[in-house]
Amino acid sequence: MAAAHSVAPGTFWLVFGTVGAIVFYGRFYVQWIASELKKRSVIPIAFWYMSCAGSIMIFVYSVIIRSPGAAFGQCFNIVVYARNLVHIWREKGRLTATLNLATHAVAALIVVVATGFMAWTWVKEYHVNQAIAPEQAARNWLWLGVWGVGQTLFFSRFLVQWIVTEFKRKSVVPPAFWYLSLVAATLQSTAFAQRGDWVNCIGMVATLFIYARNLWFIYGNPEAAANTVE
Repeated sequence: MAAAHSVAPGTFWLVFGTVGAIVFYGRFYVQWIASELKKRSVIPIAFWYMSCAGSIMIFVYSVIIRSPGAAFGQCFNIVVYARNLVHIWREKGRLTATLNLATHAVAALIVVVATGFMAWTWVKEYHVNQAIAPEQAARNWLWLGVWGVGQTLFFSRFLVQWIVTEFKRKSVVPPAFWYLSLVAATLQSTAFAQRGDWVNCIGMVATLFIYARNLWFIYGNPEAAANTVE
């Protein structure tokens, strides 16, 4: 097997990863349907629940198939998803001290465990590239670099969204989120395709239209440029 490709998963893990991808990338279709119904860009609360569940499943799948890019991409975003839910629960009067503590504790535990697994995945990638021809290794690192730029933009979109949310003390999504999403998904889908990681590749490509559609809604309704959770 060429080192540029991820490890082929067994049937169980392929199904597991596919379900995780449907949940994780499908959150944008739920968001899209909600926006079409409202005729403006909105984020339903289901988006954040699906983000948490899908992110964890995609991370586990990515570790199993030894896809370092996908593993890293899911490692820390759980904190952002959890913080959005905390703000939503607070705004709706559902946040208790116990729920607040439990949410942050679970998110922290996931990050600690995920960091260890993510590091292991990257060490495995390093050893594989050490054992192959320099030209092939160079191509692998080049595509990981393409993924890295895309992942930086992907993380930046939620960092921007998180900062705006913390500042306003309510869950909102600024237009910059959708611009960063478009560019990042394009870069990451090409990198995943090069590795043969079709679950993550197809998931990325499937969201491109939705990012563009949200920008269309925002330009058509400037007063709703920073969309909120409904």
